[in-house]
Amino acid sequence: MTWHLILGLFLVLYGILCVVLGLTKKPAWIWNLGKVQGFVKILSVIGTQIFITILGLAAWGFAIWLLILYFG
Repeated sequence: MTWHLILGLFLVLYGILCVVLGLTKKPAWIWNLGKVQGFVKILSVIGTQIFITILGLAAWGFAIWLLILYFG
């Protein structure tokens, strides 16, 4: 396995986690972390949800690009 495949698969999982976290606000223990609460103070709850969702979608896009490089 090359680094394209490993990083691509990791980013797919990370993107799923970010999108689920951004859309559902669950699990609650992640929302109570200090870094996330810092984002909530700066961006508000809705802004933080949008930011995390966009971060997850960007991770998916980068993962697709890496997987295309590996398999293509």
